[in-house]
Amino acid sequence: MTHSPIAYLVPLSPSLEENASIPKLALSIGQNTIGRNDIWASDKRLSRNHLSLTLSLTSSTITVEGTNPVAVVKSGEQRRKLRAGEKAEIINDDIIELIPGNYFYKYVLITPNGNLQKRGCFEGRENGTGESKRKKIREGISSSSKVEMESGGPQRNCKDEAIRDFGVSEDELALTFRLLRVKELPAWANTSCVSINDVIKGDILVAILSNYMVDMDWLLSACPTIAKVPNVMVIHGEGDGTLEHMKRRKPANWILHKPWLPISFGTHHSKAMFLVYPRGVRIIVHTANLIHVDWNNKSQGLWMQDFPWKEKKPGKGCGFENDLVDYLSVLKWPEFIVKLPNLGSISINASFFKKFDYSHAAVRLIASVPGYHTGADLRKWGHMKLQSVLQECTFDNEFKRSPLVYQFSSLGSLDEKWMTELAISMSSGYAEDKTPLGLGEPQIIWPTVEDVRCSLEGYAAGNAIPGPLKNVEKGFLKKYWAKWKASHSGRCRAMPHIKTFTRYNSQKLAWFLLTSSNLSKAAWGALQKNNSQLMIRSYELGVLFLPSSIRRYGSGFSCTSDGCPSMDNCGSLADSEELRATLVTLKWQGTSDSASKVIPLPVPYELPPKPYSSEDVPWSWDRRYSKKDVYGQVWPRTVQLYTSQD
Repeated sequence: MTHSPIAYLVPLSPSLEENASIPKLALSIGQNTIGRNDIWASDKRLSRNHLSLTLSLTSSTITVEGTNPVAVVKSGEQRRKLRAGEKAEIINDDIIELIPGNYFYKYVLITPNGNLQKRGCFEGRENGTGESKRKKIREGISSSSKVEMESGGPQRNCKDEAIRDFGVSEDELALTFRLLRVKELPAWANTSCVSINDVIKGDILVAILSNYMVDMDWLLSACPTIAKVPNVMVIHGEGDGTLEHMKRRKPANWILHKPWLPISFGTHHSKAMFLVYPRGVRIIVHTANLIHVDWNNKSQGLWMQDFPWKEKKPGKGCGFENDLVDYLSVLKWPEFIVKLPNLGSISINASFFKKFDYSHAAVRLIASVPGYHTGADLRKWGHMKLQSVLQECTFDNEFKRSPLVYQFSSLGSLDEKWMTELAISMSSGYAEDKTPLGLGEPQIIWPTVEDVRCSLEGYAAGNAIPGPLKNVEKGFLKKYWAKWKASHSGRCRAMPHIKTFTRYNSQKLAWFLLTSSNLSKAAWGALQKNNSQLMIRSYELGVLFLPSSIRRYGSGFSCTSDGCPSMDNCGSLADSEELRATLVTLKWQGTSDSASKVIPLPVPYELPPKPYSSEDVPWSWDRRYSKKDVYGQVWPRTVQLYTSQD
């Protein structure tokens, strides 16, 4: 839940004009701490907790929390310098100067109807502060008050911070996904976002962690809960060197398993968690490796839903259950025996997961497994699975021939024939008038060199965006390139490791896929032998959001909370009213009728995507860059991804 702001700190330029390229900072009743991470600057002279503003309905106080001073320029043109620990009262229109670095903010209260008390920072006669007054204030501030603006950084629109308003009730969380928290972003950009300890919690009996990269040292320190789980298996894609380190560092009761890769150049890339509780199972599908930078510095996504134990013996499963068990069966992990309440000793294998009730699953699973798939298996995996699910769906007429978006963090070796093959699958489905939706034109969202250079990690972020020059510079791709622009989610500088694919019209989504799959034949599969065989190299897993019917009260069963979130989930859910889901972005503005339920999805990037300009250069990780990044580094450089490594 977010708290409504009662004031803002409005950023000013050195000439004390409003600086619209920097976001204003919302302030709520109570203590608001402001520091380096909040003001969108990498200036190490600023403290992480530089100052605090304590607000009530009748007064406001500023306190210097860090070691460096703060100046308050009163609207009456007086300037007072506050040092560490000192306090002062501030009122509407006061200017706050952070020292050193000379960063200026104006304190602006909000009226009860939600509007700023002043329409602008300085509007002459209306607020009594004309140019002559601005000049006097400027002269009263140190003559060295020139802001050193970071060149080349992406601009953000302070009036468009849509993620501030993203909030979903507890019993409807499974209907959407959430972004992971990014450590260096201001609080508003992390609204309703999650960390690893928000999902791995409670009385877990068995944990199966599926991933590609695993930093055992970081995982055990960052998530103490997992170290207490009595039965843990890690399904991974690590190489021999890291695997030996994992074996030495893991708890004695943990099992490590790397699935068989029958085709060369494949990986185990799926990112998921399966957590068994006394009350049921929690299934989490996400996009982050189990390493520090992925859970702290990058744009990532995570979906989660809890499912209860079945009350009856396992019978014919729903689509979600069948897809899940089929996928887990292919992993062929070594079965292990555990003791569970009311069940006694039981073998943990793929069939074990038939014991849970998935009838209210909010998504469909889209998985890839390596192999040469023919016959009935042709449409079971990869892009052919997505095609088969979409072909069963009916979409609004507005999505006819609407565009597609491919957004990912690794680019494979592609050709135009395969791009058409993928687009055909992703364009599947029927409109309300029973005609096919028709082929959509893809747009590829991919960071530019400048995006990476000016990111929160600088060039180091590019280490997790593996786009070889030979793949990126293929001429036919030029017509697809689109910018990574994420102002509304505050993630312009948090480089994407999230992978998403969608079909959209304005701010409405026909469907949306959150997945581990990058744009590659290895992940999605390539048709062979006159389209009778699908060859896939890697393991992948994703969740597909569709405009299917949902219960009015969602499916809010929880493995970690006591009791039922809503009365309809305590036995009468089957009789509750069904609504058709309408999928929208956070920037959607509209109304829904009584027969539909609007489901906001926190798509982190802007739709429609803006095509590259002639000056934009797509990031390639094996090219040399001599222009220094925000940390004064050039590329290539060494990037440490693991806490320690032999």
